[in-house]
Amino acid sequence: MPLDKIVERAKQHQPAPKATYKLIQEYVEMKYGFKVHNAYIAKVKRELGLPMYDAPNAAEGLKQTRKHPTQEKVNAIKDALNYYNLI
Repeated sequence: MPLDKIVERAKQHQPAPKATYKLIQEYVEMKYGFKVHNAYIAKVKRELGLPMYDAPNAAEGLKQTRKHPTQEKVNAIKDALNYYNLI
């Protein structure tokens, strides 16, 4: 079997890259021109019922109350999640 066909088959079987919070933040900043906080992304993911994982370094109690994202930021995050095929 030729080497180029092996490489081509290997590329077909590679898993899709995961959409990290950093990628979502970069997408929103490039497209909409503002930054979103990780907590806002997590809140939108929770509301949509997407899988969330417990952080090993999470604190039991919050020092400050969480702020709610504006509707503009929620829509931008949903657009980013849609762009990365998470919703």
